[in-house]
Formats: sequence, structure tokens, C-alpha cells
Amino acid sequence: MRITFALAIVAGLFAGPAFAQHDVVTRNKLEYVEHDGVKLTGELYMPKGVAKAPIVIGIHGGGWQGGSPAAYQHWGPYFAKNGIGMFAIRYRLAKAGTYPKAVYDVKAAVQFARANAADLGIDPERIGVQGDSAGGHLAALVALAGDEFKTDYRNAPHAAVSARVKTVVSFYGVYDLLAQWQHDQIARPRDQISEKFLGVTPMQNRRLYFESSPVNYATVDRNQVRFLLIHGTDDDIVDKTQADQFWTALNQANFYSRRVILPGAGHFFASDPHNEPGSFSGIAAPRVLRFLQGQL
Repeated sequence: MRITFALAIVAGLFAGPAFAQHDVVTRNKLEYVEHDGVKLTGELYMPKGVAKAPIVIGIHGGGWQGGSPAAYQHWGPYFAKNGIGMFAIRYRLAKAGTYPKAVYDVKAAVQFARANAADLGIDPERIGVQGDSAGGHLAALVALAGDEFKTDYRNAPHAAVSARVKTVVSFYGVYDLLAQWQHDQIARPRDQISEKFLGVTPMQNRRLYFESSPVNYATVDRNQVRFLLIHGTDDDIVDKTQADQFWTALNQANFYSRRVILPGAGHFFASDPHNEPGSFSGIAAPRVLRFLQGQL
């Protein structure tokens, strides 16, 4: 049985969809918006010679407190070689009470891509988002509730542009901020990430925990977005029950949704090189590519 399982893993590494391999064109520190005097940039990876390529906005994790687009240094070239662009972005990191600034930053990246589609060489109707951990939270929240966040930055250059996306790929995302807060009390008592992000406890402002949670927007009127959820069985940072509950909510609301559960995987693997032996990121990569090929 162990031999069979090992062979299945190896087969998964090389069973990706049949894409033509493209050269990769990169643009470093491409500015997409300025919010509150902060110029926000991203790393753009594009397939050379592809007209109107689909694109994925890459949103790094780090508990809303750290991280950088370097988390997507393997995904960007991987996608671009296979005909899909990636724009791996920087967003403002959390200090107590800075929510929802990061949400507006991610929304602005989608709006920038759509508004500049012709110059960037992308298809404005084929934009997706991908995030891991806190980035998975931001990806899902903007995809489901981007229109709810419209009171700030009304004078931004692309504020009137749609932030609609077709697909979400989320690695071990946070989908319920209250559930994460409860988990943090036991698992992370000295680094309670959801409380730091929102700036308050649930006892102070329960509404804020509700409105910032993607699971509360998984409703039938928003089910045009397609989801791929990926996580491991041994994640001690974001309890997998969040993915269980989010998956159920998506299915109940008739979303197109797929799920990849990796036995033995913990947290933090999404940014690993795809070609490392036994890499969970490498195992997931062909599944992500097939999902995007079919749905983006």
C-alpha cells in the first residue's frame, strides 16, 4: 500500500495539463496603486507571445503581519511557462486596527489589472486570485465581497472599475475570523493573529469578525466564482475545520468548488519549490493548473 501511495504521488507530480511551454517575461515592482501615501507594487510574470492571457493575482500569507511577493517566486514562472500570467502583489501589513486596508489593496490590484488589460497583455474577463493563509482569506473575501468594500479610496484611479474575479485558489485560508480567534486562544496565545488584524476582540466588536469572514458571503447570489481549496491534514496554524465549514457553505450555495486535501501536510508549504522531492506544493501544482485551465 505504501508503494502504491508513493507511485500515486509521483504520478501527480507529472500529470499536469498539456500546455505549450512559453518564455517568461517579468516586470519587477510594477506599481498598481497608491493608498494613503503608500505606493504598492507587485511582481508581474507573463507568458511571452500570448495575446490576452488569463492572469492570477498572487496574495502572500504571513498572518496579515509579514510576508512578501517572494512567496510566489515559483508559482509566477510556473504559471507563465504554461500560458497564465501572475501578478504577485505587496499589500499593507497589519498594525492593530488597520483592517480593512489590506482588503482595499487587494481589490485595487484586481481593478488595476482589468483597467490596464490591453497594456499588460491580459484578458480582462479572465482574472483570478490565489492566496495562502492570510492571503487565502484576502483572496476569498475580495472575490465574494469586494463590492461591499467601496467607501474608502473613491478617488483612486481605478475605483470605478469592477473587482470581479472568476476563480479563487486558496491554500489553507482563514475563512472565519471568529473561529480563528478561538483557535488562537489555545494554539497561539502570544500571537493572536485575527485580533491583531482587526484591532479588537469579539467581545468588543463581534460585527467586525462577521463582516471580515469570507464564509459569511458564500451565498447563492455570489456563486459565479469558482473555488479550489487546498490544505493539509496536519495544519496547526489554521484549523482545517474552517475549510470544512467553508466547503460546506460553498456547496450549499451551489458554487463550483473543488478541494485538495494533502495527508501529512501542515502549514507554510505553498511557497516551496515545486521540484523538490516530496514537495506538497509540487503535488498540488498540477491540480491548480488543471483547475485554472478549465475555469479561468
